[in-house]
Amino acid sequence: MAEAVAGRGTGLDRARVLAWLREYGVYASVLALLLFNVIFTPNFLDTGNFRTQLVQVAPIVIVALGMALVIGTEGIDLSVGSVMALAASMVVLYLGYGTVPAVLAALAAGAVVGAAGGALVAYVGVQPIVATLALLVGVRGLANVLVPQLKEIGDPGLLTLGSGSVAGVPYVVLVAAALTAVMAFVVRRTTFGRRIVAIGGNRTASELSGLPVRRLLLAVYVISGTLAAGAGVLATARLQAGDPTSLGLFMELSAITAVVIGGTPLSGGRIRVLGTVMGALLMQLLGATLIKHDLPQSWAQIVQAAIILAAVYAAGNRGAR
Repeated sequence: MAEAVAGRGTGLDRARVLAWLREYGVYASVLALLLFNVIFTPNFLDTGNFRTQLVQVAPIVIVALGMALVIGTEGIDLSVGSVMALAASMVVLYLGYGTVPAVLAALAAGAVVGAAGGALVAYVGVQPIVATLALLVGVRGLANVLVPQLKEIGDPGLLTLGSGSVAGVPYVVLVAAALTAVMAFVVRRTTFGRRIVAIGGNRTASELSGLPVRRLLLAVYVISGTLAAGAGVLATARLQAGDPTSLGLFMELSAITAVVIGGTPLSGGRIRVLGTVMGALLMQLLGATLIKHDLPQSWAQIVQAAIILAAVYAAGNRGAR
């Protein structure tokens, strides 16, 4: 009897630890990493360093917000990195018509790619990983056909978007913060957000209850594609060049990592917007910390893999119960 009680207590303790890690693990990790850097990393508290970290993480946050919506429906979007490259190509091609037309063309291209992926998933019945994997390859190829090599950009409007600031806060960071606020409101306060979560929780029940599941899935992938294109525009503006060959490479992995360690399960049915942002920030700080301490980037990748496995393990144990 005592052994049974002890075993039950151990199980409850383990469950509490896993629950705490799911809810607050990413926040605690960011805090611990910040404290480590404050103590051991020279010049970490410099304003310029914080500005650099935020500017670098902003495109990842924007892409991850769209990815969180997709994963919330129990889907995946592997095309986001290629969409960023396509956005860079569209900016280069249409910049002669002005900054605004070029940006709108890039966003429209991202929406079209998202619509293609959403249509394959929602109406044709192709698995999300297969549909978006095909787009990952095809869209990257299209971007390279449109603009075969790196093109420098001298448009003042676009350059201002990439390097300008308000009260010392870069435009790219302000855009990422605004989109985060909008996404948090959509997920928590709108019917659309609640329906997306419902689809991820149980698609069959959502269909039987009369929800327009196919249209909602299409909308989610369109949003993901548009946000990825927006991130591509901002990255192009910051780099002052359109480079479809390398822009957005492995961005899909960075976005998925941010979403998963931020607490959104791959099984869908839940979307954590703030957790996603903190997940992206954690990965950015981790990479920067290792670089500042003269450790190779490969170590960051190894640690990143371990963090992903831990996050998936915690989520899996929740589902098992």
